[in-house]
Amino acid sequence: MALGTATVGLLLRLFSVLVVAEAFVTTPRFSTTPETATTRRGGCASRSGGASSTRRADVSMAAGEPVPGKSMLRSRAVGIGSSAPDTVLPNADLEELVETSDEWIATRTGIRKRHLLKEGEGVTDLAISASNKALKLAGVDGADIDLVVMATSSPDDMFGDACVVANSVGAKSAVAFDLTAACSGFLFALVTASQFIHSGTYKKCLVIGADALSRWVDWDDRNSCILFGDGAGAMVLEAAEGDDTAGLLGFSLHSDGGGHKSLTLGYDGEERKLGDKYAVTKGRYGSLGMEGREVYKFATREVPRVLTEALDNAGMGVEDVDWLLLHQANIRIMETVASRLGLPMDKVITNLAEYGNTSAGSIPLALDEAVRSGKVKSGDVIACAGFGAGLSWGAAVIRWSG
Repeated sequence: MALGTATVGLLLRLFSVLVVAEAFVTTPRFSTTPETATTRRGGCASRSGGASSTRRADVSMAAGEPVPGKSMLRSRAVGIGSSAPDTVLPNADLEELVETSDEWIATRTGIRKRHLLKEGEGVTDLAISASNKALKLAGVDGADIDLVVMATSSPDDMFGDACVVANSVGAKSAVAFDLTAACSGFLFALVTASQFIHSGTYKKCLVIGADALSRWVDWDDRNSCILFGDGAGAMVLEAAEGDDTAGLLGFSLHSDGGGHKSLTLGYDGEERKLGDKYAVTKGRYGSLGMEGREVYKFATREVPRVLTEALDNAGMGVEDVDWLLLHQANIRIMETVASRLGLPMDKVITNLAEYGNTSAGSIPLALDEAVRSGKVKSGDVIACAGFGAGLSWGAAVIRWSG
């Protein structure tokens, strides 16, 4: 009798499994009723009709929803500031150093000038100035900052500059650290700080991008010395109340060490003997080296992709973008990326002509000028992308809340 009861119970469980399996196989994942099929883009729903339209709607719905973990970070950008040295080196004066001309440089790069640190000036000076301007615009006291992330590849102190900057702007209780990702640094730092805010760990953060590559350029190499300048930018982030006020709408980050030789600034220590048995090297770095064609191909190939990934992660499309803001490396890269995305150049934020390539400083420096000129307004959606040594590249879609 006990065996019969067990057998009946087993048969009932098998029957239940078969019923559930059949329902799973025969039930569509999305509604296939033409009258109710919807597509979502940027959080907005629209109706579509017909069988083929319904199939497209299913795909769009899957792609159009924000991707958890890579979207809707509750971090609002509320302040921006920048700083550049007073010393300006125009293209015409470079003609005295290397075989070049203003027309040759401007035509191939879009650069007309670059700002350079002089003796006695430092990256921390630029970072502190930019940070104070950002805090003032945001109406935030330095003492209220919980976290300072400084993106730089050329610090004044090899052990890092973030702590010095934090102390100087009044963020004496903040956690502070440097982050190195070359020209992608500010984007990586922005996402890093936003994750801390989104998790609830911190409420207010200061993100800085600052570099002085004039210290590391070979001023006898006309292919590289024409490109770089010094500068810094800073952004104040604060916690948003919910997804409807989220400021970092989507992002995507990548790196590929297989291409690192395309853009390097390598260690070049000099041997120092320690008696007869031992030897070390005295710390020293060489000059910045770049394979220009490879970097150009890398940027024009990967930047449109990563921007599309960030928009997809945000559940948005190119049509939702008010402004495109790229790392200020080369005007031809900007033109190519904008064209491949289908955006006109009047939607591209650039100050490349004035500052050249300021590495991690370029994106916040350009955004600061756009905000203060009234071009970028509160609520505008900005698709940003950084790319550079590593190789590293990334994109973030932000809603300006300042």
